[in-house]
Amino acid sequence: QVQLVESGGGLVQPGESLRLSCVASGSMLSILTISTMGWYRQAPGKQRELVATITRDGNTTYVDSVKGRFTISRDGAKKTVYLQMNSLKPEDTAVYYCTGQKSRSLSVNYWGQGTQVTVSS
Repeated sequence: QVQLVESGGGLVQPGESLRLSCVASGSMLSILTISTMGWYRQAPGKQRELVATITRDGNTTYVDSVKGRFTISRDGAKKTVYLQMNSLKPEDTAVYYCTGQKSRSLSVNYWGQGTQVTVSS
């Protein structure tokens, strides 16, 4: 099994930045089967939303609302995925979840426990 642990959330003012980290631990064999890592978020009263993904090859995708402001990256040696969030807006306030998906899987296989990001003046 794989455990994903997020960190880096907090309270910031609009326009500021945060960097979220997600470290994978557990069975190395299982970790190696993960081809895509991602970040989801869920705001109060709203559906969970896919924010960004990154494949093992480094290909990335972003939801339109964060393009140009957020950057997803990964460090294979550290088994860590990052989400750099710049120019934060109040509408970015949510619980952010790290995810891992295996090759050929139709859905996310692993979820972190979530980290709260609050953007408020």
